[in-house]
Amino acid sequence: MQKKLHIKKGDNVIVVAGNSKGLQGRVLEVIRSKSRAIVEGVNMVSKHTKPNQDNPQGGIIKKEGPVHISNLMVVDPSSGGATRIGRRLNDKGKLVRYAKKSGEEIK
Repeated sequence: MQKKLHIKKGDNVIVVAGNSKGLQGRVLEVIRSKSRAIVEGVNMVSKHTKPNQDNPQGGIIKKEGPVHISNLMVVDPSSGGATRIGRRLNDKGKLVRYAKKSGEEIK
């Protein structure tokens, strides 16, 4: 069984460590088996490609590489800074994620 992560697809995150430290972006994909996430505009890598239907010219394209989950923190909806995540029951009895810094619910 794979462990539960504090980051989901679509979250706004900030990079807290590594070469892309300080950059913010939206999570495009989470790779749970490797505890990594692909974040929009973060950890850009050059990929050499042959000519194909999408890219008839071929050449070098820039794309996002995976970043380890431990180097990411969710952005607080109210303050815009990094925050830790908690889980609690809302008024309807459903388990929701919330920002520990502000107490605000995270969509």
